[in-house]
Amino acid sequence: MLISRPLFLLLVLHSAVLITSQRSSTNNSTSPWLTLNGKAPLVIAKGGFSGLFPDSSYAAYSLANMTSLSNVILWCDVQLTKDAVGICFPDLKLDNSSDIANVFKNSTVYLVNGQLMKGYFPVDYTLNDLANVYYKFDGNLFSILRVEELASLRPPGLWLNIQHDAFYTQHNLSMRSFVLSVSRRVIVNYISSPEVAFLSSIAARFRRSTTKLVFRFLGADDIEPSTNQTYGSLLQNLTFVKAFASGILVPKTSIWPVTSSLYLQPPTSVVSNAHKEGLEVFASDFTNDVPLSYNYSYDPIKEYLNFIDNGVFSVDGVLSDFPITPSEAIDCFAHANMNSSGKANPLIISHNGASGDYPGSTDLAYMEARDAGADVIDCSVQMTQDGIPICSGSINLIDTTNVAQSKFNTRTTNIPQIQSTPGIFTFNLTWEEIKKLKPVISNPFLDYGLFRNPVHKNDGQFFSLDDFMAFAKGNSLPVLISIEHAAYLVENLGFNVIDAVVVALNKSGYNNENQKVMIQSTNSSVLMKFMEKTNYKLVYSVDEFISDIDDSAIKDIKRFAHSVAITKSNVFPVNQAFITGMTKVVSKLQAFNLTAYVYLFRNEFVSQAWDVFSDPTVEINTFVTLGKIDGIISDFPGTAAAYRKNRCLGMGKNIPIYMTPVQPGSLMQVITPDFLPPAEAPNPVLEDSNVAEPPFPSAKTNTSSGTAAASPTSPKPSGQPRRTTCVFLSSLGMLLASLLFF
Repeated sequence: MLISRPLFLLLVLHSAVLITSQRSSTNNSTSPWLTLNGKAPLVIAKGGFSGLFPDSSYAAYSLANMTSLSNVILWCDVQLTKDAVGICFPDLKLDNSSDIANVFKNSTVYLVNGQLMKGYFPVDYTLNDLANVYYKFDGNLFSILRVEELASLRPPGLWLNIQHDAFYTQHNLSMRSFVLSVSRRVIVNYISSPEVAFLSSIAARFRRSTTKLVFRFLGADDIEPSTNQTYGSLLQNLTFVKAFASGILVPKTSIWPVTSSLYLQPPTSVVSNAHKEGLEVFASDFTNDVPLSYNYSYDPIKEYLNFIDNGVFSVDGVLSDFPITPSEAIDCFAHANMNSSGKANPLIISHNGASGDYPGSTDLAYMEARDAGADVIDCSVQMTQDGIPICSGSINLIDTTNVAQSKFNTRTTNIPQIQSTPGIFTFNLTWEEIKKLKPVISNPFLDYGLFRNPVHKNDGQFFSLDDFMAFAKGNSLPVLISIEHAAYLVENLGFNVIDAVVVALNKSGYNNENQKVMIQSTNSSVLMKFMEKTNYKLVYSVDEFISDIDDSAIKDIKRFAHSVAITKSNVFPVNQAFITGMTKVVSKLQAFNLTAYVYLFRNEFVSQAWDVFSDPTVEINTFVTLGKIDGIISDFPGTAAAYRKNRCLGMGKNIPIYMTPVQPGSLMQVITPDFLPPAEAPNPVLEDSNVAEPPFPSAKTNTSSGTAAASPTSPKPSGQPRRTTCVFLSSLGMLLASLLFF
């Protein structure tokens, strides 16, 4: 086998972390499980850590072995070579995952399950022929492994999947003989197959063995070759299956069906029926980097918990490309007390309410944020044409409503002081007119085909600031009020948003509850004005790319703010979505007694650096435990709230490895130089001159027309380049490279 030097160094790094971080598996004596045997469900690593490295490669198996539950089962799709050697390869066609087409020129055509298939098949090559055939990954080469080589890694458990016994029989190769032979040399814990004839042929030989046989169900309408019945009909006859197997492996949708629009249906009785027959149930098709049911809010841990901790049943194991995530779910999140408040840190602040689940700044978004466990709910204040302060995530109604499809679509204006493109702004419509519009849910990743809760995409009622404060007051929730474009509004339209906010807070009764109110702005002049008028906690928002911050700038910020909100990249810089390092911005702010909040956390896997393995919990954990941040601003506050309650956080030095943070830059160590993203110039340092602004302007007469007038450019928070939406690579190959390193 051939392993590059960067990969070797990385695996050494993983081993070092493993020494200091003990792995854990759930203790059944403290948590009741509804599995067949009453023990915690198993994690089966499909081809190892195949969400990171090539499926069935040495690196994938090694990483899965090191980063999962201590009893993780490594899965091998067994193929037979021309000389009857068993190899681990994820597909019957070798050209699907290797560079074999570069080594051998001619492919072949075979009949497979009644269908003609063209490709490079293992039956045409000896093991020696495949010596120069490799998996490829960012310049690294990985050899194809024999089953015995996988067993030499001494995995806690080994699962052999035999997918095409009938095909090999047609080519005079006996999968039965291989399985019986290899099971005498190595410990095999599970053998699965979708073919009844194959499992029946070996059942007697394993009846008194510790090896368990598992019947694998394919699509409900697919035909099982030896019985000529559909898998759907066989699933209704589990007594028949019990005659040759001790368990079943089914697609996860056979347990929790999903509609064509990706919403969950009620669960089937598959698990309970199988358990009544004494059959274990394993669920397949778990992966982090494909769209989940919208019911899970793009949180893969939430999906796993629905299969293992729903209060009614639990599967006995899950087959996953990302074994670290079910390891977290089983050992840290299952049976956790979701009614507890969790640890104090991080503070969880909503972003336009739970805007990942409902249209932002609506009653539904705020109710969801409350129910999900947000500590603080937020309102981005905008002004209407008739001077009513309202909550809206954008001053441009096109971003948050259906105004462009309404009768008000002719009110488009061009205001370069606010944005470079035309818009229909909140001050172009009265409050009564805005209430006639429909809210529109935010879909920041439409380019990747990722939608948010489409059934509720236009649901909810808009909130005025008074409505928002009444809701917060009624639920005893602290609030964060965000103010932008204040100078433009007062200079050009005569709207003093600062005074409007103060009046609303006084009216709500929050004027005497200073600890429950935070005011946030990117403009120091706005915060200074609030400091003159109130005693509220003030948050300075830095939305620029910075690599560091001068002490002089921090001292200036401390004159008018108690906290600072910074972007994720100002903690862990990224280059084409690879984490490149860690700044000292948070520690510097905290050294001056300024709390550090970080935004914007989202659950969609394309919003995260490749390093955190398409797992929002891994991302949050890295920012909290390594980045030492004080608070999280999130579209999905429920994910952060669940993280804060997971029991692994209380394990101290015994915290399991799957709840340890990513080590910045470690993923890039695996990439060979030719495949590295181009180096980028370092981001600038935030200096005192970037923070300073002219005094907040005086109000002019309000025209009440909502028509923009020409004016000087409004004060900007600094002279640094403004942050724009991050562009993530969308190809499947790069997506599979978004992998976790510690």
